[in-house]
Amino acid sequence: MVIVVMGVSGSGKSTLARALAEAWNWDFQEGDELHPPANIDKMRAGLALDDDDRRPWLERVAAWIAAELARGRDGVVTCSALKRRYRDRLRRAGAGVRFVCIELPPAELERRLRRRRHFMPASLLDSQLRTLEVPDAAENVLVMAGEDATEDIVAAVGRWLEQDDAAG
Repeated sequence: MVIVVMGVSGSGKSTLARALAEAWNWDFQEGDELHPPANIDKMRAGLALDDDDRRPWLERVAAWIAAELARGRDGVVTCSALKRRYRDRLRRAGAGVRFVCIELPPAELERRLRRRRHFMPASLLDSQLRTLEVPDAAENVLVMAGEDATEDIVAAVGRWLEQDDAAG
């Protein structure tokens, strides 16, 4: 199984994904590391990515997922996965893909982005929020409040996966 921890920039994807990987001894991949250099340069310049920019990045994320599943390894990867078609592309990487979406109020996201050093500036938050297609019930995505303690979210993800396994 591979869990994609998704959400807009500043939501806490990396923190949660690392905690899940450490708690369960799963492989971890920081999705930001899979961005082509041109994407990073564009974001550093304060320019929002479009679908064409994201395509090679999503292909790299999907390739990482497919490789993990092919090796029979469990893993966790971060990816904003803002649109349903992006999530659908990642699902096609293999049957064991699950999504956990972290949500936070825009003011908290902005506060977090202004505090950190990252190639994604706070000025691009509005663009990400406009692009985000919130997962609906048909997608079977666990949506978590980013204000909750990381260990509580890890426990909730574990319970969700157990229920998902029992139902499937």
